[in-house]
Amino acid sequence: MKRTLFVDYAVYCLLLLSSLAISSVVLAEGDHDDLDDFSGIEMEDGHGSHGDEGHQHKKEGHGHEDDGHEEKGHDHGGHDEGGHDEGGHDENGHDEEGDDGHGHGEAASDAELNDVQRRLAGVETMVVKHQSLGDAITAPGEAMLNAYRTTKVTPRTPSQVTKRHVRLGDHVKKGQRLVTLSSVEMAEAQGALMEANVELRRVTKLGRKVVSEKRFVAAQIAYQLAYARVSAYGMAKKQIQSLLKTGDATRATGEFHLVSLQEGTVISDDFVVGELIDPGYVLMTISDESVLWIEARLTPEDAARTVLGAAARIQVGKRWIAGKVAQANHTLDETTRTLAVHVEIANRNEAVHPGQFVNVFIEGNKKQQGIAVPVEAVLRGPDGDWQVFVESAPGRFEPKEVTVLSTLGDQMLIEGVAEGTTIVSKGAFFVQSEMAKGGFDPHNH
Repeated sequence: MKRTLFVDYAVYCLLLLSSLAISSVVLAEGDHDDLDDFSGIEMEDGHGSHGDEGHQHKKEGHGHEDDGHEEKGHDHGGHDEGGHDEGGHDENGHDEEGDDGHGHGEAASDAELNDVQRRLAGVETMVVKHQSLGDAITAPGEAMLNAYRTTKVTPRTPSQVTKRHVRLGDHVKKGQRLVTLSSVEMAEAQGALMEANVELRRVTKLGRKVVSEKRFVAAQIAYQLAYARVSAYGMAKKQIQSLLKTGDATRATGEFHLVSLQEGTVISDDFVVGELIDPGYVLMTISDESVLWIEARLTPEDAARTVLGAAARIQVGKRWIAGKVAQANHTLDETTRTLAVHVEIANRNEAVHPGQFVNVFIEGNKKQQGIAVPVEAVLRGPDGDWQVFVESAPGRFEPKEVTVLSTLGDQMLIEGVAEGTTIVSKGAFFVQSEMAKGGFDPHNH
């Protein structure tokens, strides 16, 4: 039994040795087609690393020269001497087309925006030009009514309010009725006017041949005095003419209307119907709010650097409004020891209301020359320097480093770009963000 097992084991060993010998002959004499099929597979030692030792086919990879085989028999599918594919890899074995094709390599130096993108992002441009800008004088300010565009409605004789024609906040036109009053003094004045008018008409009709010159002049003077008194009490010219045209003495009731002397808005109406009003009491205030004053209080030193007509910028929340210095007080406030300066602004859409607090930036008389641009057009670049974005071609924007000279409110004086250059005036942050990402990717990556 043991002899049989030994013979079987010996036969198995002989067969195994024969199989190994045949395999060696096949590998030594074959055309290596099967071996070359593995040239595209990343081997752990030979092809897995793209460093200094990667793809060394001639020296270490496959040992072709040592085996004495011709290179002609080993077609490596377009590999160069270092074993790399010329069309797909750079010196470090990376895909060259990967960076250029999708913009994921170095940071892009410009950004392109079409019309739709510019509109959605709110990107606007401007053509820059040389301007002068003074140093900024800053101070808190308070909006107030423009005294030159404001009127107060008051009675000139003791009266009683009988009717209201407008309300607080209403917009009125010049000559429009505001309130109806009744006054005893006005009734007396109206009666005297009608009497004087009848006398003047009678002597005029008789003529100078019948009436003496003295009587004629006296009638004229009486009429003028009566007319002046009624007008001074507050009766409008149209009302007086209507009263005299009727010739009815019963119309002299003392009732009259106060009308608006200007176009504007009813700012106040502190009264009630039926109330007795003394002369000089302010029934209504009418003001044109389209132009307001901003009162800023400056130190004497800052006031000395301010001139009438100087440009100013008013900050109201996140909004900026342009203005100019319209008035400068020459008397110091006894409490604050400051000088009041009035900046006139155009109050479009009633963006500012009297009594509202704002920030005032007035341009001083020490000026510099440069390119004036909005503050939001200038941003810090990746290296910390100031930059603007120049439109080098329609829809294409490139960064341009600039030097900031001074700032006045939302305006900034810079140098570094030529006059006539088109830059991004609004939406610069969006352009910078797109540039940092490499611009708009056509593949939506």
